[in-house]
Amino acid sequence: MDIKSALSKSALPFILIIAGLVTSLAHANDDKQPTLLVLGDSLSAGYGFDASKGWVELLQQRITKEHLAYRVVNGSVSGNTTGDGLTRLPALIKRHQPAIIIIALGANDGLRGYSIKSMQKNLVTIIKKSRESGARTLITHMEIPPNYGRRYTEQFKNSFATIAAQENVNTLPFFLYQLVSNPQLMLDDGIHPNAKAQDLILETLWPSIRELL
Repeated sequence: MDIKSALSKSALPFILIIAGLVTSLAHANDDKQPTLLVLGDSLSAGYGFDASKGWVELLQQRITKEHLAYRVVNGSVSGNTTGDGLTRLPALIKRHQPAIIIIALGANDGLRGYSIKSMQKNLVTIIKKSRESGARTLITHMEIPPNYGRRYTEQFKNSFATIAAQENVNTLPFFLYQLVSNPQLMLDDGIHPNAKAQDLILETLWPSIRELL
């Protein structure tokens, strides 16, 4: 064995150790990135298509592209109401310690005809618990079809602006406005946006989210 080969072989373990340290540090830096948590329902969970194509995943891609140091966690579960979100919130906060929480709940409360007052109470409690954890919050406006009656649908719609003003939190627009009238962007149920709609959803929400990052 020549000296060059011997040196190369003796240096190999050292090189591997250094490479391992660099990788570990990279992962450590990822863990130190502040977390943006999306607390939502099927509209954010990617219902009816591959969740990797949903607006929450696209949000992570946009954040990464713009070199913003945030890690996005999708805490959305299809079918969840505000009550479900409130129940799950403490564990999500403990696990992820989010710096920002996007609250995208309420649609299922409305579609099931739940009490507006109960929904409002749940949303306010979610905001307060988020604030107590140190997280900043955004609340997404939600609306329901008009067949629930004018009084109920208007009270439901107005709830989100009322809560935002009362709790002094930023809002995100209702992101189905541009979609519900276009069947090519909706699933057959007429309620959920499909994979093609996800880019439009992100474009609707991004300006308000970007202000908080």
